[in-house]
Parts: sequence; structure tokens; C-alpha cells
Amino acid sequence: MLRLVGALLTMFLTLPMPKANGQEAKPLPQADERYKADILVMVAHPDDEAAVTPYLARALDEHKRIAVVFCTRGSNGENQAGAEQAAALGAVREVEARNALTTFGISNVWFLSGKDTASQNVLLSLANWDHGETLEETVRFVRLTRPEVILTFMPGTFIGEDHGDHQACGVLATEAFDLAGSPVVFPEQLAGPIKRLPFENLRPWQVKKIYYFPDADREDIFRGKGPSYSVKEISKLSQKPYWRMALDAFRAHQTQAKPYLDRIAQMDEAQIEKMATSQDGWGEDQHYVLGKSVVGGSVTGDIFENITPGAVPYARPEIPPQPARPDLSVELSGPWSFYAEFRRAHGLTNLPHPEPPEVALQGPGTLVIPLWIRNRTAKAQEITISTTLPAGWTAENGTGKFIVAAKQTAAARVEVNLPAPPEKPADKAPSKTEPQEVTVHVEANGQTIGDAKLRVELRKRALPQ
Repeated sequence: MLRLVGALLTMFLTLPMPKANGQEAKPLPQADERYKADILVMVAHPDDEAAVTPYLARALDEHKRIAVVFCTRGSNGENQAGAEQAAALGAVREVEARNALTTFGISNVWFLSGKDTASQNVLLSLANWDHGETLEETVRFVRLTRPEVILTFMPGTFIGEDHGDHQACGVLATEAFDLAGSPVVFPEQLAGPIKRLPFENLRPWQVKKIYYFPDADREDIFRGKGPSYSVKEISKLSQKPYWRMALDAFRAHQTQAKPYLDRIAQMDEAQIEKMATSQDGWGEDQHYVLGKSVVGGSVTGDIFENITPGAVPYARPEIPPQPARPDLSVELSGPWSFYAEFRRAHGLTNLPHPEPPEVALQGPGTLVIPLWIRNRTAKAQEITISTTLPAGWTAENGTGKFIVAAKQTAAARVEVNLPAPPEKPADKAPSKTEPQEVTVHVEANGQTIGDAKLRVELRKRALPQ
């Protein structure tokens, strides 16, 4: 009997003790760790990721988690591999992008609803993308992936490829950097689950740093503005140089580069290395521009300098005061005035930008110079618009005398006919045409109220303005 009592007592003592309220505590749901990223890359089109894949190969050696967001599917590009165009081409290019990133083991890849827009005007891209809708999508992906760092295109206009979609991508990424951590921005994304209501149960997330990469021809104004990385070091994972890993991934983009890729396929390893590192730019060091950091660190230090795991408080951007203007003034409008306000609104006052502003255009063609004419006086003002142009360039519209009403900001535009770029002798390799300066001069009451200047490079081919 004693033995039986002892056995029952032992069994009772080993049973789990009930909770005071009679219920087992259950953990509340947490964010899905499968989608947590250290780096969120945000680019405009499939194949744009090649601008950063050498660095991504390095980051993978450092065990960083990477996610990629494409703003468009690239449906307006050319197709060098098949007959598909428009939406069908976009579907093909999406698969190409996913296949390219799979070579690195990157599978967290998303696409926004932006429409591929061939121009140099960031405002046109933002309009075609339904700016508010794509910004909401961008904030959603930041809150979903909770990145430590965002890598994206430089938001600005530069002589180079200067694609408006590239610029718009950098604009959206910057806006999301400043908004995703706010509890009052897109609050429907943050609300908890309630039956039949489309709340997303995400959480605010403050990204710690944002870095930009430019696609400009001119490089001097970007040097020393952020870290640089060699692409010739050998990956621990693949035992290949980082540039070679990037080139191997780029082979997925047949629609955009099939003749080039076919040529590479016929080369041996030594020929590939010589071509890629001496001619095509794959072997060049990668340079980044620090946009903002909410965790401090040096400008040229490593991208992950000062970054430690865990969330940081929301950092509201500090906005410098509006610069003072005289009662009568003139300035470039369109993308140029937008970026002046954009840099101020997002605290990017140290971001490199050319002065005077610049653009590369196809000649013969037309240069459109948009203007803001500000009259803060109490009476209407007669103003006179004139131009100073290079030889062979002519003002077609927009010069002469105009009236600007009292207390008004008026929009004006000057249109300039551009000649064809000069031909190069047949026995000489093509060289770049030097940019030419264009000046719009505005007077009122016989006094100069300001000049608006642009540097314009003529090319045989360029995206529309």
C-alpha cells in the first residue's frame, strides 16, 4: 500500500501545474522573420539591380539578408531575345530579374505597380506611377522587410542616363525612409486585425541609413560623399571575384542584352576578364553616396558602420527654413525646382547636385526651359524674358514681354531649337560634346530680376526631356 501511495504522489508532482486563471499563456504573433532584411535594394527596372550586385555579393559574404523591390516591370524597354512587347515583355523581364537574383540566393523580390516611362523628367514618372499609390506600396515593403539600410538610385538630374524612372525610384525610397517609421502615415497598414476589415497589422519601422548610387557621367562631385568598395576581391561563397558574380547574374537579362551576352558566351575566361574589367566597367570600384543616417557614423565609413540589431525611434526629418527671395524673382521650375524643394524637405542639403543644373538632349530637337516668375509686390509687373544661347541655337517661343499679376507666381516656358551635334571626322573615334550654357534673362522696370541657367549637352541619342 505504501508503495502505491508513493507512486501516485510521484505522478501527481510531475503533472504540469495549472495557471492561476486556468489558461495556458499563448505568445502573440510577431513579424515574420523570413522577410527581415538587412539591405533593401530599390531600383526602377529589371537589370537595374546590376548597379549594386557586386556589393550584394560582398554583403552575402558578411551574412547579410537582402530584399529587392523593382518599381516597374520594364515593359517599355526593347526586346533583343523575342517578339514580346508591352505587358508581355514586362512579364518576361520580371522572370529574368527573379532568375538573376536567384543566382545570389536572393528570393525576397517584389514589384511595385509603376509604369515604365521613357523620359528624363522625374515628375512624369511619378505621375505615371500614381505617386501616392506607389508610395503606399513602398512604405508597406519597408515595414514588411524592416531593413537596416536602403540602397537606391540618386534622386537628381545629371548628364548621364538620367532616366526619370531611376530618379523617381530614389524619390520614393527617400520618402519611405522618412515616413515608414511614423505611426500616423498609412495607419491602415498598422491597425490590428478586425473581422472583415483590411487592416495589415504591420508596425512602424525606421530605417537606419539610406545610400544612393548615381548613373551620371560626371563622377567628381560624388567622390568622398560615401563609402567605396572594390569589386575584384574574391567571394568566400563562390571563390569568384565579386564583379564576376555580378556578370554571371546579369546573363539572365537576355531581353536587354542578348547580343552582348552571346558575345561573352563565345569568349574564354581570360577574354571575359579583359573585356569586363577594362572596357565594360564591371571591374570599377563601386561608390555610394550617404543620404542620411539616424545612427551617426562617418560619411565614408562602411555601410553598416554604427548599425546594431533592433528597432530605433522614429526620426522626423529636420527641415531647414525656406530661403528668402526678393519680391521679384525667377527660377527654373519643373524637375529642377522640385529637387531643390525635395532636398530641403528631406534634410538632404548636402546631397551632390550640379550648379548650374544640367541635361543631355538629342539634337536636332527642342529644349524646354520651364520657369517660375514670382511677383510678391502689390501691383502687376511687366517683365521681359530674353535668352543668351550658343551659336546655331535659336529661341522659338517664350521670349518677349509679359504681365505677372500682383501677389502671384506665374509659370512660363522658353523653347529653344537645338541643332544636330557636330559630326566627328571618320578617322577619329567619337568623343563627347562639351555641354553648352544656356541663360534665360528676366527684367522688370528696366532692372534685372534674375537669370536661370542650364548646361546642355547635345547627343545623337538621348531620352526625351
